[in-house]
Amino acid sequence: QVQLVESGGGSVQSGGSLRLSCAVYGVSSSLYCMGWFRQAPGKEREGVATLYRVRGGRYYTDSVKGRFTISQDNAGNTLYLQMNSLRPEDTAMYYCAASGHPGCTGDTEALWRDWGQGIQVTVSS
Repeated sequence: QVQLVESGGGSVQSGGSLRLSCAVYGVSSSLYCMGWFRQAPGKEREGVATLYRVRGGRYYTDSVKGRFTISQDNAGNTLYLQMNSLRPEDTAMYYCAASGHPGCTGDTEALWRDWGQGIQVTVSS
């Protein structure tokens, strides 16, 4: 199990950029996936971006493709989400998450074990 702490959220105008960071505390070598989810008011939480640490590759939900980039530092202790060309519909609470399940994917929330406390991103028009 790991502890996750997000930072870097805030308010930005439409078209602007933000970078979210997620510090990972604990043994991260057993993690199969790390990623970002978000939940807007009145909506279900959705997977935004996933980094597949063992099999490689990345997943992005359709609405952020070409605008958001998920990455990690060389040590695997910090996860990032670079968000460009932000839109008002990107406004949400963003959560960092980690999974030790080999079947984890960006849209199977039930397989994600560890969660950060969440950080607010607000995009104004």
